[in-house]
Amino acid sequence: MRLLVVEDEARLAASLQRGLQAEGFAVDVTSTGPAGLDAARGGGYDAMILDVMLPGFSGYEVVRRLRAEEHWLPVLMLSAKDGEYDQADGLDCGADDYLTKPFSYVVLLARLRALLRRGAPERPTVLAVGDLRLDPARRRVTRSGAEVALTAREFALLDYLMRRPGEVVSKTELLDHVWDASVETAPNAVEVYVGYLRRKIGRERLETVRGAGYRLAT
Repeated sequence: MRLLVVEDEARLAASLQRGLQAEGFAVDVTSTGPAGLDAARGGGYDAMILDVMLPGFSGYEVVRRLRAEEHWLPVLMLSAKDGEYDQADGLDCGADDYLTKPFSYVVLLARLRALLRRGAPERPTVLAVGDLRLDPARRRVTRSGAEVALTAREFALLDYLMRRPGEVVSKTELLDHVWDASVETAPNAVEVYVGYLRRKIGRERLETVRGAGYRLAT
C-alpha cells in the first residue's frame, strides 16, 4: 500500500512517515499544497493523509481540485481546527475523514485502515439528478442552470433524497436523518416540507409512493 502524507510540520511529517513505514506502508511526504496536489494526481497512491493549513494553498483546496478532476483518492484530513464547522467544511469539500490534532496514532491507523478497506469509489462533490445540481460545500442548488433558493431544512431534505435517486425513502427515515433526533417532530412535518420542495423543484420530480414514502425521479 502506497501512502502520500502532505504535512508542513517537519517533525510530525517525519514521525508519520516512520510510524507508517513500520506498519508496512510505502510512504512519500510533501509539504505544500501545490506539491501535494501534483503528487496525488500522478503518484498511484492508495490513500492520502492531508494537513489543512499548508503553504501555497490549503488542504481544502487540494481536495476540491482533485474531486473536480474526478480523482477519488481516499483522503484523511488532519487539522488543529476542531470546530464542527471546520470538520464539516473538510468533509463537504470531498475528504473522506477528518482527524483533529493532537490525535492518537492508534486512531489514525484505524481510520486509515477503514479508508483503505472502502477503496476509492466515485464520490462526486456536486450531486446531480437530471437537471438538478446540489453543491453541499457552497449550499447551492440549481435547476437547469438557474439558482433555486431553499431554506436549510429544504436543502437538507433535497440533499438526502438526491443521494438516493430513484429509491423509495420512508417518512421515518427522513425524520431520522433530516430532522433533529433529540426533538420530537410530527410525521406530517415531512409532508409539509415535501410540499414546499415540490413547489421549488417541480412537482413531477418528487413522487409519492403510497404507504411507502417518497422517491426523487431520475
